Amino acid sequence: MDFTGKTIWITGASSGMGKATAIELSKKNLRLIISDRDEKGLINTAAEIKKNGSQARIVVLDMSAQDEITSTANRILSDGKTIHALYQFAGISQRSLVLETPLENDRKIMEVNFFGIITLAKAILPHMIKNGGGQFAVASSLVGKFGFPLRSAYAASKHALHGFFESLLAENYDEGVRVSMIIGGRIQTNISKFALNKEGKEHGKLDDGQANGISPEKAAVQIIKGLKKEKREIPVGGKELNMLKIKRFLPGLAYKLARNIKPT
Repeated sequence: MDFTGKTIWITGASSGMGKATAIELSKKNLRLIISDRDEKGLINTAAEIKKNGSQARIVVLDMSAQDEITSTANRILSDGKTIHALYQFAGISQRSLVLETPLENDRKIMEVNFFGIITLAKAILPHMIKNGGGQFAVASSLVGKFGFPLRSAYAASKHALHGFFESLLAENYDEGVRVSMIIGGRIQTNISKFALNKEGKEHGKLDDGQANGISPEKAAVQIIKGLKKEKREIPVGGKELNMLKIKRFLPGLAYKLARNIKPT
């Protein structure tokens, strides 16, 4: 993937990995479309992008609103510009046990993390194929590879993304479409703070693991390195990524470690 001169759409761009990735990419002389429901955050991201000499178009977008996603995609595509890549970082997490989580919370998490993501991908895919291909990247998680306490719906949504985008890649590889799944470990973002608790309200706390993780800026460097190489999976984080190897080669141990994680 050569980023120079390309147009790349990034969701979840008002904070965290989405913001950091947009700013890091803006050093490569390209055009960016940045989306989030937080308009103020997008304005701040766009200001940083401008400092690096790239252009940013702000598009306020709620990833839980399917009709809005489709109409927004159609509006952007009607401008006639080629979208070379779509990188999706938008999402919400969870901090509640299976027994105490109402189905409405499960559905809300799936609506944003899965249905919102695939709705936008489906809207952009025909455009990419028509223009000779393109690149999708989606923020998954270590929890997208295995489940552990307090993350049942979040883990389910990330597992679902892997299945969907692996299928999308298999069907459209010969059309020049490429897919990268971003496997995030412990990264200093606010995702735990805004995670849903059992009442469907914000968790309001930054997990210790995330607080001690790598910065979004360091994560962005790892992400872009993987995107440039068009890696199918891009692990991002620190020593916690060893869990991927344990799951692959010692699955029994991986399940045992997951069971022993203390809910906090």
